[in-house]
Amino acid sequence: MHIPDGFLDAKTWVAASLISAATVSYAAKKTREVLSDRQIPRLAVMAAFIFAAQMVNFPVAGGTSGHLIGAALAAITFGPWSAVLIMSTVLIIQCLFFQDGGLTALGANILLMGITAPFIAHWVYHLFVSPGAGRSRMFAGTFAAAWCSTFVASMVCALLLAVSGTVIATVGFPAMAFWHAIIGIGEGVITALVLAYLTQVRGELVFENAKV
Repeated sequence: MHIPDGFLDAKTWVAASLISAATVSYAAKKTREVLSDRQIPRLAVMAAFIFAAQMVNFPVAGGTSGHLIGAALAAITFGPWSAVLIMSTVLIIQCLFFQDGGLTALGANILLMGITAPFIAHWVYHLFVSPGAGRSRMFAGTFAAAWCSTFVASMVCALLLAVSGTVIATVGFPAMAFWHAIIGIGEGVITALVLAYLTQVRGELVFENAKV
């Protein structure tokens, strides 16, 4: 889902960059309110894990592959505002040092995977999982949150490409919807398994008060 340089016109990537910059700045403020100094290093650990996990591709179909985005995992574990910082850090490093996603498209990629995906995951998860929910409910809620975050982010990506005139909407939306509906399954399974493991060995990592 990383958009390269040249795929977005100036008005689109500038607007996306402004929105992302403002949101990341506010996310930093909100994160300082929610997390203590002792908990901050855990954000770096999660960012490192997501960065490494994104390097592992899994086959989808027709010779294509997908990889973990990690936004749902970050949002469920630390809350959506902290997840914005985690995902933005990962995306910036990928862009600057690994040329994964274009520099002019960095704001758009943060908007997709660093802002849209975490908040969709957060809302869907809390729609399914209430305090005191059992493991099966948590597993199902995590899967739904991860799938929805992947799918909705792909639809926003298709919208940006369509607004830029890069892809016709009637072609871009169905194509992105089809492939990311499949990729979302992998995202959901991996996220649910990782979160199940975390809650078993380090339950305190899933902060019950991690809300908007």
